[in-house]
Amino acid sequence: MAKAKRGFLAGIVVALSIVVAFSQAFGGSGCTETYGNGSHAFSLATGSPGELGLLKVLGEAFCGKNDAALCWVKAGSGQSLDLLKGKKVDMIMVHAPAAEKKAVEEGWATKRLLIGSNEFYIVGPPGDPAGIASATSAADAYKRIAAKKARFFSRGDNSGTHKKEMAVWKKAGIEPAGGWYVVTKDFMTATLKRANDEKGYFMTDSSTWIAEKKNVPALTILFRGDKFLVNTYHTLCLPPGASPGAATAAKFIDFVSSGEGQEILRSFGKERFDQGLYNDAAYAAKYDD
Repeated sequence: MAKAKRGFLAGIVVALSIVVAFSQAFGGSGCTETYGNGSHAFSLATGSPGELGLLKVLGEAFCGKNDAALCWVKAGSGQSLDLLKGKKVDMIMVHAPAAEKKAVEEGWATKRLLIGSNEFYIVGPPGDPAGIASATSAADAYKRIAAKKARFFSRGDNSGTHKKEMAVWKKAGIEPAGGWYVVTKDFMTATLKRANDEKGYFMTDSSTWIAEKKNVPALTILFRGDKFLVNTYHTLCLPPGASPGAATAAKFIDFVSSGEGQEILRSFGKERFDQGLYNDAAYAAKYDD
């Protein structure tokens, strides 16, 4: 009995040490989810890769072999970059190339590595009131939506998706505004489901679409294929010594870009959805800035 009690107490001590480490790594705030229970704690901010479960698979594979524990903080690319800059997380997994390069140039981020890609689809009601199915480019599709004042949903949250959306509007020469342009300030899946419920257009990433299309029956893919809509993901982490978890975060980046990590990434989703949700770095390199 005494031995069992000592083991139970030891387990509590380990759990508490992990909580403390996570608290230190993330400035006192909590984690959306945690993976692994090792002694080397590190934190990572990202959006869809966490929402869809890719990060869980990668994190558990890495943590089990490296005595590590991963704290996932759910955040879009813009917020993730802000968290890294403020040393609130040890690393990020984002798709905002211009902002990523600036972070490296300014010296508060390092180890920017291409790890994979997906692409953006413009989805909407099958009736396609703006006629975007015959558009010649993403910018042309947006021009048609604006001309018809067809309901369009924007995340409006400075995420990578929002940044790309605004870049498309800029190419179209349009500043969207008015009752037809709905800003949700929400994440990808939630905004996709709202577009479904209210029968509007939305630009979603292909990974979320594959995972959620059965849950959004009022929507269909209406435009895809513009190279401008290819979405490359990179990792970045704090410089060495900048935080207690920086070294482990750097090791995790090496793992994700390794043969084992890339196989996990390219095969993720195949068993459940009959196709992978992400392309690997070798494929993504064709579209990388």
